[in-house]
Amino acid sequence: MSGPLAGVKVIEVAGLGGAPYACMMLADMGAEVIRVDRLGGDKDTPTTSPLLRSRQSIALNLKQPAGRDVLLALVCGADVLIEAFRPGVAERLGMGPEPCMARNQRLVYGRLTGWGQTGPLAPMAGHDLNYISLSGVLHQIGPTGQCPVVPLNVIGDFGGGGLLLAYGIACALFEARQSGRGQIVDAAMLDGALSFMAMFFGYKAADQFNDRTGGHLLGGGAHYYNVYETQDGKSLAVAPIEPQFYVPFLGKLGLTDDTWLSAGYPAHDRATIEEVWPELKARLANIFRSRPRDYWCDLFRDSDVCVTPVLTLQEAADHPHNQARRAVIEVGGVVQNAPAPRFSRTPSGTPRAPRRAGADTDAILARWLVDETLVARARDEGALG
Repeated sequence: MSGPLAGVKVIEVAGLGGAPYACMMLADMGAEVIRVDRLGGDKDTPTTSPLLRSRQSIALNLKQPAGRDVLLALVCGADVLIEAFRPGVAERLGMGPEPCMARNQRLVYGRLTGWGQTGPLAPMAGHDLNYISLSGVLHQIGPTGQCPVVPLNVIGDFGGGGLLLAYGIACALFEARQSGRGQIVDAAMLDGALSFMAMFFGYKAADQFNDRTGGHLLGGGAHYYNVYETQDGKSLAVAPIEPQFYVPFLGKLGLTDDTWLSAGYPAHDRATIEEVWPELKARLANIFRSRPRDYWCDLFRDSDVCVTPVLTLQEAADHPHNQARRAVIEVGGVVQNAPAPRFSRTPSGTPRAPRRAGADTDAILARWLVDETLVARARDEGALG
């Protein structure tokens, strides 16, 4: 693979969700990522998942000493190891930071959990929804003043978890190139979700934050930043926040003389938020329900009013803009996201389709120069696939 991380060698101890996403990001950027799958774990490595693209796979039983020893031998030649066990599990398996970094002092040891390695919740189970509930993010997602709704698991698992881990790994690699020493990266999905709320901590400090679910102007409280259903049961994203977008938005709808609608912008006082905005949202909802989605898209086309259709996954893949940028590609017959971001001098290569668990065991052991005696012992003990 080409890309800005070409030459970086990563060991991914197989996990779910955020950790594979982080490894996808690193592999997309050119890192050589080998995935340590569970012995007999073919069912856990679907060859259609973009999360698992661009890796080779070795199958090990890490619960057996010989399997652990093979992993530690691989660590000697790695720049990064990533695991997503609950705190303490890697230590009990004998592959925690101490034995790994004893063999390779430059190793960056990445750990991804929901709650983090420390704190009273660290040993507890959880999922994306739990992590974002404790961050304040979930409370703001939903109809104004009603119960929060369940978003896709992209905020905690992938953004707050996987992307945060990939960023932490890149930072630690940069530092290790200067110091000659690796370190542990403790990435918690809760921490990442909290970081997404930085702007809203600022709004709250300035007394400009409505604590009701969906009450803030960026959370659906305002009529000019909302989603509206159209006549055909589809939806529009309407977001003309700034005056230079809001005024032509009104003009396109023929509402420039509607002083009452205009009066709802851009005031953020509590009376406007609680009394005027709900009525304005209702009026716009009626307007947008009067025509199908394509009518509105045509009306607002090529104008800076910040109105876009809400697309399905297939519609997003087919959209002319995404097609023009090749933001969606096909790998192994599977339509999926292209590597991002883009680099002018060291562009990412084309991703490779995922491999089945253990498909590259022999090739990895040979290329990473793992001792043949250790390999034979692992095979004899059934720790190697």
